[in-house]
Amino acid sequence: MTELTRRQERILELIVREYVETPTPVSSRQLVEKYALDFSSATVRNDMAHLEEAGYIAAPHTSAGRVPTEAGYRYFVHKLIKEVELPVAEQRTIRHQFHQTNVYMEEWLRLAASVMAQSASSASIVTSPVMSQVRFKHLELVHTNGRHVLMVLVLEGGAVRQQMLTLAEPVTQTLVSQAAQRINELCAGGAADTIRGSARFEAELVQEVMQLVADLLDRANSRHRIVIYDGLLNILDPIHVVDRLQISDAGEREDLVRALAQADEEGARQTLRLLEDDQAMLHQILADALTPDVGGVHIMIAGEGRWEELSQTTLILSRYGVDGLATGTIGILGPVRLHYGRAISTVRYVSGLMSDMLLDIYGEGFDPLSQP
Repeated sequence: MTELTRRQERILELIVREYVETPTPVSSRQLVEKYALDFSSATVRNDMAHLEEAGYIAAPHTSAGRVPTEAGYRYFVHKLIKEVELPVAEQRTIRHQFHQTNVYMEEWLRLAASVMAQSASSASIVTSPVMSQVRFKHLELVHTNGRHVLMVLVLEGGAVRQQMLTLAEPVTQTLVSQAAQRINELCAGGAADTIRGSARFEAELVQEVMQLVADLLDRANSRHRIVIYDGLLNILDPIHVVDRLQISDAGEREDLVRALAQADEEGARQTLRLLEDDQAMLHQILADALTPDVGGVHIMIAGEGRWEELSQTTLILSRYGVDGLATGTIGILGPVRLHYGRAISTVRYVSGLMSDMLLDIYGEGFDPLSQP
């Protein structure tokens, strides 16, 4: 990444901000007049030439103006963007919406997706939380008749699973109670692999039940995330975007609709394909792009050289939830021409809010695995 002078950084920042607001090439004269810069248009043109040589801006066709490149957006995001918080009134409104929602995970997910799409005027994505590692807490075995036993399995975090077992040989309640006591001693806090390994050295009944417990934990671990998204209209329909701006002049509206369509068309298509047609790639990106830590924000612009299918797309992602127990992913995505400061602050705030709410009710028996 080529280093820039403070003045060059200022010019790059203004070009990005201007182009994000109205996707038309930005000229040196436009910057000097609009921002009352204390240096001349000639100086701005010289610095724009340096920015273009460094690969941070480009001249579309024969236009006298310049537009940011993917490298320019990355420089802006990583070095120039200021830490922004959502306005307090907006935070209060969002928080109130969440607290008015019933404790059903799918309602949370849909609300989070809607809030982010509306706040950032882009598309959004939310995945349901899944257990980081499903672990054994306690087991009860209740003999019903002959070879049939009801297994009641409690997982760490409060989830409860019940399953009827058909054992190899008839048993008594005394025998299954002794087996349950032994299993509880061996398996407390254990994951599927540990339990399966310990079972090899036990009596036949204990071994048989422990294998069934391990299989159940494996199935719980393999539960797929729900993926919910919202806001596609924000990126697919420029008329919808212009209508929200309430521009009265017909000519200005027409010019802006045309400019938005040209600037964002490929990024919008790539976003739509990612969400609707290529779930495998989406899940791979979510797995690769995020660290296990909750609360950090990861920004991927134009595929970062790895995902060619996302060459015109930006993803701003964060993991929410309770470290070591259950986590999910939220994010904003769309064309690279994005209001980055607002999008980042929205993702960060909603991620923190969802983590807090999940933590508040986790101890009350909340079970993300049992949610729809």
